[in-house]
Parts: sequence; structure tokens; C-alpha cells
Amino acid sequence: MKNPVSMPLTRRGLGGLAAGIGVALALSACGGSPLATPSTSAASGGAAGGPLVVGSADFPESQIIGEIYAGALNAAGITATTKPNIGSREIYYKAVQDGSIDLVPDYSGNLLSYLDTSATQVSADDVYKALQGKLPSGLGVLDPAKAEDKDAMVVTKATQQKYQLKSIEDLAKVCKDLTMGAPATFETRSYGFPGLKANYNCELKGLQPFNDGGGNLTLQALLSDQVQVADIFTTTPSIADNDLVILEDPKNNFKAQQVLPLYSKAKMTDKAKDALNNVSKILTSDDLVKLNRAVSGNQKQSAKDAAAAWLKDKGIVK
Repeated sequence: MKNPVSMPLTRRGLGGLAAGIGVALALSACGGSPLATPSTSAASGGAAGGPLVVGSADFPESQIIGEIYAGALNAAGITATTKPNIGSREIYYKAVQDGSIDLVPDYSGNLLSYLDTSATQVSADDVYKALQGKLPSGLGVLDPAKAEDKDAMVVTKATQQKYQLKSIEDLAKVCKDLTMGAPATFETRSYGFPGLKANYNCELKGLQPFNDGGGNLTLQALLSDQVQVADIFTTTPSIADNDLVILEDPKNNFKAQQVLPLYSKAKMTDKAKDALNNVSKILTSDDLVKLNRAVSGNQKQSAKDAAAAWLKDKGIVK
């Protein structure tokens, strides 16, 4: 039976700055730190570069991937621990820079936008190439995974069939009759109304703003036809759970968001790089949907347990 409600995942863009700083300040006031205590420990026997600390952002998907990275490193004989739920990109990026953590999972397009707010690259290859040129000398990124989690234009099966929609190009023919469900910023951001008009000549009837990042409020509005199109992240389980349709984006209105490790070069060895690149070779977007469902859905698995099951299933951990 389909579950019409899936717990939302926190948005990965720049909007988490205030919340992330608030968490850090609150913890500091209590004498603690969001980077204070590793949540998982590993077998002994670190590589020549020493033990590695894997951080993650303040939403479940990042925490799952962080646990996967740590598990893969441990399986390769490299001692790794995790420090989850650090906060927004503004906080965890600085943590990699100052050595509080050694690496963290990130998303190629949003990381590029963070480093260069004027970046115009949108395709996966172009984003990755530009990203490598924008990082400071002490930081690097490893191979991007096939796994990607990005904004998408999503419709119900009924709307898709009614208008014979396959892509945003098809949607453009009927945009004037449809209302969009998305954050209020969608009206002004480059990939929102401006991008849809510039790339597809799509001018929607209007915007119904929701601040849940494509979560349950947005989902219910879409299912009840209060809105006919919604901005929902591609690895959100509610898309598959409710038989929703992601419209293709042939003109790359939405910037590529491939999962990849952001790391400090200080302690990273070739052996560690190989272990992490091996994860990226295997990890897919479908894997992320399943992992998100396991953690944020009815199963209520911990990020560590979900990651351990994935690592075992893929043969990385015996």
C-alpha cells in the first residue's frame, strides 16, 4: 500500500546558515561543540595519514552517506569515526578547513554555488570541472557518484496523463494553467521562475509557497490538486511511494547535484581515496531513495544501521 506521507529531508542549499549557527552557538554556550564527540568508532589500524573523521550535515541523507564513507574506510583498514549533524554547509565546510573533520559528503552543484555564487555551470561534467578549480589549495573533492539529489519538477500521474507530460518542455505548453508548489524563493531564484522562463518559455499561473523543502505540506497540496506541479528533491521517498512523476529537464534548468566527498588533503592517502571512490562507483540515486526511506520512513533505522546494511549488500563489508 502506498504511503502518502514521507518525512521531509532538510534542504541542502544555503538556507540552513542561521539554523546551523544557532545550534553551534547553543552548544558552545553549554560548553559543548557540534564537533565534540565521534558517534562511531572503528577497528584499529589507520593508514599512514592517520585516523580519519567523517562529518555530515544536519539532515538524514548526509548522515547516512557519512556512515557509508566511514564504513568503507574501516573495511579498507583505515580507522574512521563519524561526527554527524554538524550543521549547514557554512559550518561543516569550515570544519574541514580547520581540521575538525577530515571529510564530509557534499553535493556538487550546491558546493560550487557556495564557492562561486555567480557560477553558471549546470551539467554534471561542467559543474565538477568548475568545482575543482574553485576549491582552495588545502581541500579537494573525489570522484562524483552516479547518485544525485536535486530539485525536480514533479507532477501526479493524473496530471502527467492529462497533459501528456514527459519533460519540462512538454509542461511549457500548459504552464499558464498550472500552479507551482515550492518555497517562496522559487519565484526569484535562478532555477525557479526566471530559469523556467529563460530555458523553456514556461510561465506558471502562480506560486503556492511552502517552507517544508518539498515535504509533507507540499506533497499533500500536490495530491489534492491544490497545486499541479511541485518542487521536490529527487531522492525523496514520497515520489515513488505516491507514484509521482519527475519531469525530465533536457536543458539542465536544475544544476547537477552529484554526491561526492569534500576532503582535507592533510591526512588523505591514496588508499583512503580508493575506498571512497569505490563507494562513488556503486552508490546510485535509487540507493539514496531506499536509504532515506529506511531512516525517515516507517522503519526508523539509524543512519549507522542503514549504512551498514548497504555496505554489506554491496560486498564492501563482509
